[in-house]
Amino acid sequence: MTTDWLTLKRPALKTLPFVFAAKDHGRLIITAVNKIAGAQGITPGMAAADAKVIVTGLQVIDEQAGRAAKLLKALGEWCIRYTPIIAVDPPDGLILDVSGCAQLWGGEQPYLQEIVKRLRSKGYDVRAAMADTIGAAWAIARFGQVTPIIERGGQTAALLPLPPAALRLQPAIVQRLQKLGLYQISSFISMPRSVLRRRFGEDLLLKLSQALGLEDEIIQPLVLIEPYQERLPCMEPICTATGIEIAIQRLLDSLCKRLRDEGKGLRTAILKCYRVDGKIETAEIGTNRASHNIDHLFKLFELKIATIEPALGIELFILDAPKVEEVSPMQEALWAGKPGLDDLGIAELLDRLAGKVGADAIHRYLPDEHHWPERSIKPAPSLHEKPAISWRNDKPRPTRLLARPEQVEVTAPIPDYPPMLFRYKGKTHQIKKADGPERIEREWWLEEGDHRDYYNVEDQDGQRYWLFRSGHYAGDEPYQWFIHGFFA
Repeated sequence: MTTDWLTLKRPALKTLPFVFAAKDHGRLIITAVNKIAGAQGITPGMAAADAKVIVTGLQVIDEQAGRAAKLLKALGEWCIRYTPIIAVDPPDGLILDVSGCAQLWGGEQPYLQEIVKRLRSKGYDVRAAMADTIGAAWAIARFGQVTPIIERGGQTAALLPLPPAALRLQPAIVQRLQKLGLYQISSFISMPRSVLRRRFGEDLLLKLSQALGLEDEIIQPLVLIEPYQERLPCMEPICTATGIEIAIQRLLDSLCKRLRDEGKGLRTAILKCYRVDGKIETAEIGTNRASHNIDHLFKLFELKIATIEPALGIELFILDAPKVEEVSPMQEALWAGKPGLDDLGIAELLDRLAGKVGADAIHRYLPDEHHWPERSIKPAPSLHEKPAISWRNDKPRPTRLLARPEQVEVTAPIPDYPPMLFRYKGKTHQIKKADGPERIEREWWLEEGDHRDYYNVEDQDGQRYWLFRSGHYAGDEPYQWFIHGFFA
């Protein structure tokens, strides 16, 4: 399962043998193998060093704790479209209670084929079976060589030719059965229960009874988080801006009450307005920090109402909050202060500005641990994120850094004197003051290229710029100058 997932992410591995491995008492032990490696004799539990001897060129990839469980849960949630009751069966199985569901797909066979086909189309190796009991379906899916659909009451006959491992027994019990020559379930299914209990323990009887349907098996189904969505059907179609405002207010009242009770706030919200003519009008808002403030969110939607065209009328409103985060309650102070980015007013002001000029026009940056200027900052996804390192203050840096340096024409003494003048966008700047050079080497472990010699310069108008010369001065060879930023 995890190998299929990685192949989807890295198609180049499709034709290569590879395994996942995790450390165990100082050794790398294989936890999962892909089909190619498995066909060459590599199995889970084998030492990675031994596997490399068997298969030349075997790719060994570090296993991440919890990855398989997370992937299995995600696949289970995806299968909710086929049945509301799904349980995870580690390490690589899903249990679906399909009672009453198959008829919606035209019967059991097309229903099972649809599930298998869809999963295989996504790149997963799938085997499935359907039976009256979980144990029988589990056994047929993994060991069965006949039809994957077992008729009602037919689980006993289907289990008889299968090996003991098909009963989900512990490896030690399976080995004990095989040592006694019991290689099929038919070899011991008729033995007295007292004999089986004495020789193999209670677990064998339990698993056998569950597979045959003589004892119930309880599963723990996945519980999906209810989506943060509110619906408002209308008795009469809404055609006015006032009616739309009332609808938005009611939807926000209901949604924010749930968010507040759960200690959450929305970061994005989408309003869908279903018109009588079948068309859908949408309006979307975003916030810089999670919020369940009804008044603030309503003001954001107010800016969008003019873009909603009701035409003959809107008969259904749906408000979705696809992105929701925890809300950290602010501690109230008994004095007036300057809380900075923690001030809710600032976050709400930014939300209103984003609604008018667009979220792409507003940016916040944090320092990043790089010397190269273009990589020394990174965008912050929200106002909550704190810098991992402090801003540099030992060297002057421009207030505005260009995304890409722009080439300029420079007149400069050589070899390391500051420029005397430069021409940028058709204007000549006479340099009155300058400081430098500051040499910044390229980060060789990331990319190759020339270093830069930076100068802080001030022109005749008192405006300050950040210029650099690329690479060493080399006599008659041409060299290039660039502008990279502007100081306040």
